[in-house]
Amino acid sequence: MSLPDGVERRQFDNEERLATRGPSVYGEPTDGAWRAWDARRSKLGATLEKGMETGLDGGDSVLYLGAASGTTVSHVADFAGPTYAVEFAPRPARDLVGVAEDRDRLFPLLKDARKPETYAHVVESDLDAIVQDVATRGQARVALENRQFLAEDGRLIAAIKARSEDVTAEPADVFEDVLGDLEDGYEVLDTERLEPFHDDHLAVVARPK
Repeated sequence: MSLPDGVERRQFDNEERLATRGPSVYGEPTDGAWRAWDARRSKLGATLEKGMETGLDGGDSVLYLGAASGTTVSHVADFAGPTYAVEFAPRPARDLVGVAEDRDRLFPLLKDARKPETYAHVVESDLDAIVQDVATRGQARVALENRQFLAEDGRLIAAIKARSEDVTAEPADVFEDVLGDLEDGYEVLDTERLEPFHDDHLAVVARPK
């Protein structure tokens, strides 16, 4: 498994963990300019820890859907190029703005990921990657609606949360349905359950058809 340029494995408190270079955000351990990337607080961090080939690389342009208060997207902005961070809820979005003050490549957007037309005038096209972590019903639809921003050889890296789709259904059945819907616009390249880092989540790597 190859990590993106700008992401390394380093020792923190006698434990090898992923790390990026940048200002601390959420009290994570640091070693000089390096900061530990906590996979238990980050679906993308867990995806990398599971050894999946995401296609992400240093300097990539990224649209991050579901940025919340900036825990994961701050790590992405440490190694990526321009990183557009979409968050719907005002309270975490305020925290996200604070995180962006220390990162000139991070652009917070108080928008709804289900309505890409509201930020299409801001986000560039032909992006290298979409990273998606939205806790809402219709996660496949969000990915399909935002596919317009991806380059032909771009990647979708999504964390599908089963309980957000249907709290009563078996996660495996939910994942099967979401993957089927994604195939309307994506070729799924790889999937992996994110236990033990995150229960009832499926990491998906796909590319636009």
